[in-house]
Amino acid sequence: MSNIRGTLQPAHFRVVLAAGEAPIFKAGDRVRILMRAPIGHYRVPIYLRGKHGAVEAVIEPAAVDNEEEGFGRNAGSKRHYYRVAIPMAEIWADYAGSPQDGLRIEIFETWLERI
Repeated sequence: MSNIRGTLQPAHFRVVLAAGEAPIFKAGDRVRILMRAPIGHYRVPIYLRGKHGAVEAVIEPAAVDNEEEGFGRNAGSKRHYYRVAIPMAEIWADYAGSPQDGLRIEIFETWLERI
């Protein structure tokens, strides 16, 4: 018996995740927030687009893309949100506080790229 996603299953049983259900980033990965400029309400603040940070956590379980869902274009596909830590000096070039200071935000997978 093996423990798959918290349940005991026979050793030959394997969970097969649907496309997008396996996270593509992990804690510690360096990422850049994309510079997209779509029309409408999107959940990534403009002042964070193009900024660099690090993934602190993968948010489970995978979720539907609420931006696409709002426009009726999602069809139920799921991906992950990630808690991303962005240094304050990355956001404001003249930031004079501690280099340890940062902003944490949860961002949907389609807005991130690996650096």
